Formats: sequence, structure tokens, C-alpha cells
Amino acid sequence: MKFSELDLKPEILKALTNMGYQDLTPIQEKTFSPILSGRDLLARAETGSGKTAACGIPLVQMIDPSLNAIQVLILVPTRELALQYVEEIDNIAKHTGVAPFAIFGGFSMEIQKAKLRDRVHLLVATPGRLIDFLYNTTAVDLSSVRTLVLDEADEMLKMGFIEDIDFIMSSMIHKHQTLFFAATMPNEIDRLISVYLKEPIRVELNKEQLSPQSLVHHFQYTDRHDRLNALIQYLKREKISQALIFCNSRHHGEKLTKELERKFKSIGYIHGGLEQWKRTSIFERFRQKKIDLMVATDLAGRGLDFSHVSHVINYDYPFGQESYTHRTGRTGRMGRSGIAMTFVTDQELGVLKSMLKMNRIDPVWHGNIPNLQAVHKQYGRRDGKKFFKKRSRPVSRVESPQLTGMIPTPLS
Repeated sequence: MKFSELDLKPEILKALTNMGYQDLTPIQEKTFSPILSGRDLLARAETGSGKTAACGIPLVQMIDPSLNAIQVLILVPTRELALQYVEEIDNIAKHTGVAPFAIFGGFSMEIQKAKLRDRVHLLVATPGRLIDFLYNTTAVDLSSVRTLVLDEADEMLKMGFIEDIDFIMSSMIHKHQTLFFAATMPNEIDRLISVYLKEPIRVELNKEQLSPQSLVHHFQYTDRHDRLNALIQYLKREKISQALIFCNSRHHGEKLTKELERKFKSIGYIHGGLEQWKRTSIFERFRQKKIDLMVATDLAGRGLDFSHVSHVINYDYPFGQESYTHRTGRTGRMGRSGIAMTFVTDQELGVLKSMLKMNRIDPVWHGNIPNLQAVHKQYGRRDGKKFFKKRSRPVSRVESPQLTGMIPTPLS
């Protein structure tokens, strides 16, 4: 279905045309009607499926710009996602008179307060900063909110925002619509659904497949001490427009960044410990393609949209299947092709085996192919069988080069 076939305001259609939006994604087709009809909604769809626009377009359609009040409240887990959300809504609402705004920590409350007192129809907020405003000021009035949205609801629960969400949702005692969007559905969401959603329409487009269909999953088995060299060789031989390289800790990220800076130009590093202005600057430079390789902690795996990313690389194997889904979802977005490359050591083979089966992923292996059938699920141990299959197939027509030029002090 095309956007031009929908009964949208001409101003919205004009904006969508300028944004290059023509065809609805599956999540947009399934959710537009329930949202516009005022129904509560629980939507689960793969990362990069167009959830932001699926939510934003009908909400802009429903907002009355002549009413100077917050009519839509959207909760997101991170500052970066808040800024991204506002940017997307601002583009959609460009010709409508609808005013979106975001509040988040790390930025002056006084400046945010001045804007809130001016004119805001759609408010995007991180839970902590919104509670700061509700407790300490009178600048945020939620009495006119018609729709409450939890985006990346699974990530907010994972980050420990459950009590904040409970407080915010329980304070909205007037009648309103509630929308939940998530890439995964952990058990903790069930209680929120039962308490706060009224006969919700459920949309689960990725129940059988958590990873984007346009994403190809590559893996390389390597010894932990050879992993850095394997990464460097991979970066040299692959045609990469932009890549996100994930590490599990700030310390690992710092060490990896220093090593890569010796071999490559245009390296960036993003983590949660940076000041807000630095994080925003780095993200903006990455979006403008001024940075080719971005080393990141899981901060960058939470809903952010980097349309030019061709590769996501898990240098450190992610903690849990949900983290794998969020990380790899930074590429292969909105139907674009993308590659997720994950380096695997002995310790991760057990959880990898489980993840491949649960997500129905067909892996593409570089180098030796481990015999996952001989691996215990929990610990990645051998069963006394040969650990590798006899064959090893290259990924491309060009034979994979031998790993040479080992760095004296490998990153562990």
C-alpha cells in the first residue's frame, strides 16, 4: 500500500513525499488503522521495520495544532533516541503546525522549561527527566494527553525503568490511548500490559523471526587472542560503507579504538560516559558519514537509525539474544540489505547455538565452521567429538586471506 492511498492530511502527504516515503512497511500497514481509531496497541516488529513512522504519522494526523497543550507523550529509553524521534516527527509535521519537543537528562532544565511553556503538542521524554519535571516543576501538564506511547519498551525494562514507567503511567488517570512498541517481548512487559492496556490489538510481525529479513548473519570462530587480528583483516577485505563495532564494556571499547586508529582513518567511539554534547556531536558526524568505523557500547544498539550502516560487527559477543537483536538491527533497516558479523570464541558457542535455533538464522561462516551439534547448550563445551567440520567455505569468490601481521599485544 502507498501513503498516497491513505486519507492523510495533504500537509502530511507533502512531507512524506519530500522524505521519500512511498510505500508502507508491514508494521505501518498493520498499526495505522488501530492507532487512528483510538485503540490500545501492542506492536512487536523487527528492529528497523519503520516503527517510528508507524507511530509518528498517525499521531501527527490526530493532533489538533490549534490546541496549545501536550496531546501525545512518547517515552523512550535514551537521549539519542529522543532526539531521533523528534527529528522524524518534525519532518512529518513540517507543514502542519504541530510542534514536537524532547526532554532528557544532560541538558539544561531551564531551557527545556522555557520551550515547554511556549508551545508543545507532542512530547518525547526519557523517563527520568520527565519525572524530574513532574516532581520539581509545573512546566509539564499531562492532563490533555490523548495518546501515551512506550517505544523500545523492552529496552526500558531492561535498563531498569520499570518503577519510573509505573509512576508515569499511574499518574495519567484520565482516559487515553496507550501504545507499546518493541522489538522483543520479555516477560516483564506482561504485567504492564495487563494493568495499563485495555483490550489491546496485538501486532506481532516478527514472532517467528526476530532478525530483519534483509540482514545476512556472518560469523567467524576465532581464538580470543586472535580476535583483534581477525577483525582487522575482515575490515580490510570487506567493502564497508559504514560499520558499527560493538564492545561489551567501555574499557574494551577504549582499547579497541586505540588499536583500530593505528590501522584505519576515520574512527569514532561512543559510550554512555560521554557528556551529552559530545555524544550528540559524534552521532551527528556518523550520520553525515564523516566517520566510517564507529566503536560503540550497547548505547548505540537501542533503536537508533543509521541508514548508511552497511555492517554491524559484534567484536564482543552480546549479552543475551535481545542484545543481539538490537545491535544487529542497526543495519538492514527498512528493507535495505545489511551484514551482521559476529566473532565467536569457545565460550559463546553454546549460547550461539541456542540463538541461531530460536531466531531461525541461517549462518554464513568465515573460516573454520564449528560443529555446534557437539556443543553443550549452556557452556559451549565439547562432547568428545571433533570440534570442527572438515570443510571450510569462503564467504566470497575471493579466497579468504590467511591471517598475517599479528599485533604483538592482542586485545582480549
